[in-house]
Amino acid sequence: MYALWIGNFATGAGASMSLPFLPLFIATMGNFPKWELTLYAGLAFSSTFLSQAIVSPLWGKLADRTGRKPMLMRAAIGMTITATLSGFSPNVWILITLRLIQGAFSGYINNAYALIASEVPQRQSGQAMGILTTGSVGGQLIGPIIGGFIAGVLGYRIPFFIFGLLMLLAASVTYFGVKENFTPTKRLQKLAQKSAFAGIKNIHIVWAMIISSMLIQAATNSINPIISLFVRQLMHNQGNVAMISGIIAALPGIATIISAPKLGAIGDHIGPKRVLTGGLVLSGAVFLPMFFTTTIVVLGILRFLVGIADAALLPITQSVMTRNTPSESISRIFSYNQSFQAIGSVIGPMLASGVAGVLDYRYVFLMTTILVVINLIVVLHAYHRDEV
Repeated sequence: MYALWIGNFATGAGASMSLPFLPLFIATMGNFPKWELTLYAGLAFSSTFLSQAIVSPLWGKLADRTGRKPMLMRAAIGMTITATLSGFSPNVWILITLRLIQGAFSGYINNAYALIASEVPQRQSGQAMGILTTGSVGGQLIGPIIGGFIAGVLGYRIPFFIFGLLMLLAASVTYFGVKENFTPTKRLQKLAQKSAFAGIKNIHIVWAMIISSMLIQAATNSINPIISLFVRQLMHNQGNVAMISGIIAALPGIATIISAPKLGAIGDHIGPKRVLTGGLVLSGAVFLPMFFTTTIVVLGILRFLVGIADAALLPITQSVMTRNTPSESISRIFSYNQSFQAIGSVIGPMLASGVAGVLDYRYVFLMTTILVVINLIVVLHAYHRDEV
C-alpha cells in the first residue's frame, strides 16, 4: 500500500505537471488563431486517453494472467520514456503523437487499484481506495503548482523532464517495494478465459459505475484544454498566468486529498449510493456557477468545492466494482473501467474545445453541468432497478 501510494503520487504529480499550461506551450509552437489553438489543445489532451481506451482491456487481460506488478512496471517505464521525449517536441504534431504513445503504455494508477482491490477485505475496500486515491490526487495537487512555477521561470519544456524522472522513481519504488506472489491456479486460469463480466453480482450496477466513471472523467477533464486560456482571460493577460493556472488546477486536489479517505469510510458504513448521489448533486451545484464567474478568487473557491465532490465519486465507484467482482477478473473489470474513463477524458476535452472555439470558454461549464445531470440519472436508475 505504501509503495503503491508513492507510485501513485509520482504518477499524479508528473502527469499533472504540464497539463495546466499545455495550451500555452502549444501556443509557442506557432501563431494559431483561437479556434485552432483550442483544437490542438483538445487533441493534445485527448490523444493520451484515446490510445489508453483502446489498449487498456488488453493490458487488463494480461494482468489477470501474469499479475499486476509487471503491468505497473510496464506503465512506469513506458511513461518515463514518452514523458521525457515530449520535452523535446519540435512541433505540435510530434507532441500529440508522443502523448498518443504515452497513453498506450500508461495505466499505473489503474493497476495499483486492481492490485489493492485483489488484496483488501471487502468491508474495507472503500477506505482502502480512498487512501490510495490520496496518493494520485496528492500528486495532482502538487504537480500543477510546481509545474506552473517551473514553467514560468525555466520554460514549458522542463516539467516534462521532471515527469520522466518521477516515473523513473515510480518504477524503482514499484520494483523494490511491491511484493506480489501471483500464482494463478487452474481454476483461475479457466475462469480467466470467460467473459470478464462472468460471475459479477449486480452487473447493471457495475455497468452503471463504469459509465459513471466515464462521465465523471468527461466532466472533470473538460476544463483542462481551456483552463489556462480562461485564467488568462480573467487576468486580462496580466501576471504569471502559468503559475495561477497551476494553482487553480490544483485546488480540487486539496479538497480531495482531505476528504477522500473519510468519504470512502463513510461509504463503507452508510452505503455507496448515498455518498455517490451526494457527490453528483454537489458537483452539479458548483459547476453551474462557474459559468457566471468573473474573478479568479471565485473560480478558485468553486474549484475547491469540485474537489470535495470528486472525493465522493471515483473512489466510491471503484469500491462498488470491487464488492461485486470476483478476484479472477478484477484486473479486466478495472481495465474496462479505465477504458471508459479514458473515453470520458477524450469526450470531455474535445467537446470543451468545440464549445470554447464556437462560443466562449465559460460555456464549457454549462456543458459540464449537463454531463453531471446525465450521470446522476444513470446512477439513480441503476440503483432503482436493483431495488425493484
